[in-house]
Amino acid sequence: MELFSLPLAPRHPRFPIIHRPISRNPIRNPRFPLVAASMNHLGRRRSGNYSGGGWVRTDPLRNPLVLAPVRALKSDAGIRDGFHGGIAVGSAATVLLAVMNRVLYKLALVPMKSYPFFLAQVTTFGYVAVYFSILYVRFRAGIVTREMLALPKTRFVAIGILEALGVASGMSAAAMLPGPAIPILSQSFLVWQLIFSVLILGRKYSLNQILGCFLVTAGVVLAVMSGANKGQILSDIEFIWPALMVASSAFQAGASILKEFVFIDGARRLQGKPLDIFVVNSFGSGFQALFVFLFLPFLSNMRGIPFAELPAYLKSGAACFLNIGGNQIGCEGAPLLPLLFIMMNMAFNISLLNLVKMSSALVASLAATLAVPIAIYVLSLPLPYIPEGSSLSTSFVVGAAILVLGLILYNLPKSAKELKID
Repeated sequence: MELFSLPLAPRHPRFPIIHRPISRNPIRNPRFPLVAASMNHLGRRRSGNYSGGGWVRTDPLRNPLVLAPVRALKSDAGIRDGFHGGIAVGSAATVLLAVMNRVLYKLALVPMKSYPFFLAQVTTFGYVAVYFSILYVRFRAGIVTREMLALPKTRFVAIGILEALGVASGMSAAAMLPGPAIPILSQSFLVWQLIFSVLILGRKYSLNQILGCFLVTAGVVLAVMSGANKGQILSDIEFIWPALMVASSAFQAGASILKEFVFIDGARRLQGKPLDIFVVNSFGSGFQALFVFLFLPFLSNMRGIPFAELPAYLKSGAACFLNIGGNQIGCEGAPLLPLLFIMMNMAFNISLLNLVKMSSALVASLAATLAVPIAIYVLSLPLPYIPEGSSLSTSFVVGAAILVLGLILYNLPKSAKELKID
């Protein structure tokens, strides 16, 4: 009696191998344990007579018993290439939440206009407690397994470092750049994602996808530029500050691609079981908060707050945020507006990461980018606490049209060859 793989079996056309379904109670000889093999080892060499996949135990006295292989492919983890209905719904939800997130952030800054740094730290450190609480509940419910929690933490450390560097460099550059230049330079995020996606994930993009990404970037730049003053908005700025803002986008793009890698690698390690998004959210946010805390003296100085005065600033920010009794001057709208923003920002981040899991980091970024001109349009309307509306120029409409054209071009149907998983 011998155990061997199918490709070694005789393949004479007159003697086909006969299979039968797997028995629910197979008879096992303890001297000959049954072994399951990966489809990657067998799938490419199976013959026309082979239909089960896996290892075959042959016995002259019994019919062969075929074992189903264990697969850990991208499709088994719920991570699919192409643009199907689930991704369309997820993208639409992400766009809607992104627009509401931007609008509510603007509204939250009405009462918190003197404390934007405080609001940023509340979102950074507060999310750690919220995400880990949700992770604990999901672990107790059996949704999150010990195998998920045991995944290597080095990639989460890398994500945390990259996101903290993105925050630090972005704040440093934003302090020296004119307002309209910041969202324009931030559009290099898509370009960095294309580059890192090819280098880290080994993805291949068609010409229409690359052109679509650049059209999206051009459309956003044109739409944002519609509100800028005439002339060269970076003419009096040293080169180091625009370069630092572009580097900030590179750090954040690298973090987003690493998150996509964690989902794909996690599916392989978990033998096809999809990795829960709150594992990635919790550990990624935890390490980001850790490194932001280490950079806190530097970040506060970049915001014009000496580190020695930071405790007093945080105390005043907390008083304005809570606005107990509604007696804080200049804090009208708190705590309702800041709390609405925090809840919406959390929902947006969860939706964005879920879209990364369903499709890719680049598709998620394109969905979030589509929200930029929509949010600008919404903010041009009279809103509570911001009753002054504004008119939009022709260049804004043209830029928005170019952006939508880029999204359509990126999502054109692919050929069967392009849909293959690399």
